[in-house]
Amino acid sequence: MSKTRLVCAVVTVTALCGILMATSRQAAAQSSPWRAASGAETSNKSKGMAAIESAGRDGKYVFFFFWKENDQQTGAMHGVFQTAMRRWAGSADSIAIQIADANEKPVVDKFGVDRAPMPLVVAMAPNGAITKGFPIKFTEQQLEQAFVSPCTAQCLKCLQDRKLVLLCIQNPKTQFSQVAWQGVQDFKADVRFAKATEIVTVNPEDQAEATLLRDLKIDPRTSQAVTVVLAPPGQPVATFAGPVTKDQIVAKIASAQSGACAGGKCGPGGCGPKK
Repeated sequence: MSKTRLVCAVVTVTALCGILMATSRQAAAQSSPWRAASGAETSNKSKGMAAIESAGRDGKYVFFFFWKENDQQTGAMHGVFQTAMRRWAGSADSIAIQIADANEKPVVDKFGVDRAPMPLVVAMAPNGAITKGFPIKFTEQQLEQAFVSPCTAQCLKCLQDRKLVLLCIQNPKTQFSQVAWQGVQDFKADVRFAKATEIVTVNPEDQAEATLLRDLKIDPRTSQAVTVVLAPPGQPVATFAGPVTKDQIVAKIASAQSGACAGGKCGPGGCGPKK
């Protein structure tokens, strides 16, 4: 999301959780030696999908431990996973999913992990954003990195939904807040961009967002409003300090030399205005 970290986060998640297309599936699911570490039991066929719904309602993260074979590596990593999940039981639900379990096809397909390296942990924020993916080998410390700030999770969700993000970093103390806010509102109101754009706000004094601002190289003591434009999968298009207008945002997007704006139009194929 930063000039580096959020871009890497989104690209890494995409790479880990969308590896290859489905080509085959085991004829019969193995019997899982594990139960979900937490999360409500349900009569629904897919406990994985039910875990997503439950975690979302409860405002919790949900960690998925996807596995294929009950081998030594899987057992070792599941031990690490269980230890970490016990520590975070109050803030995260968790569940182990055998990828060949026919009942779990909906959640396996949702994350596109049927051909991913195993074992694999995928972390999802309460808003449905995928925050991290950890294949094959990981530590508790690495798993903890999946917990991100509320604004980071919001931006990730928008980007993963293939939307442009206008990140407004401002508060009542910052100069040009009103004119910058009006600029992004005007952009969002344009019919060319409305459906493919989300506005996210962050208070530079919010300590919970300190890491995000540091990654974006934005001083939390900024005296001016700052507007950052992000395009899927997480490419920063422009940063504006102080006032900004719709036309300035459009011009930056149109001139951006990145794959995020392929085709010069909004939507999944691009984010810029068609000229």
